Amino acid sequence: MKKENYLERKPCRRPDIRWTTDEEGVVTLEIENKGVFNRVAQKLLKKPKITYIHLDKMGSFIWPLIDGKTDIIALGEKVEAYFGEEAHPLYERLSEYIRILESYTFVQFN
Repeated sequence: MKKENYLERKPCRRPDIRWTTDEEGVVTLEIENKGVFNRVAQKLLKKPKITYIHLDKMGSFIWPLIDGKTDIIALGEKVEAYFGEEAHPLYERLSEYIRILESYTFVQFN
């Protein structure tokens, strides 16, 4: 049995997450806070119905490229071509970034 290479996985954005890009290229994710606990927190603690998450420069570059067809290796090649040495250590950083997005369920794998 062949062990799967994480870098060959193809992340896909969750389709229900809305996002925008401003004039400077910063991507903002709009996460709707759903569920009973969130509704209670919204009423009692004045928590927002939508949370806005502003991605950093590299995250804003990567987010639109996550399409469910492009594997992490290809994403890394694009990041390296755009950011050069600034992106290093490239695949360690990129893998951790994708894992964080997955842990928050912002992306999933096909």
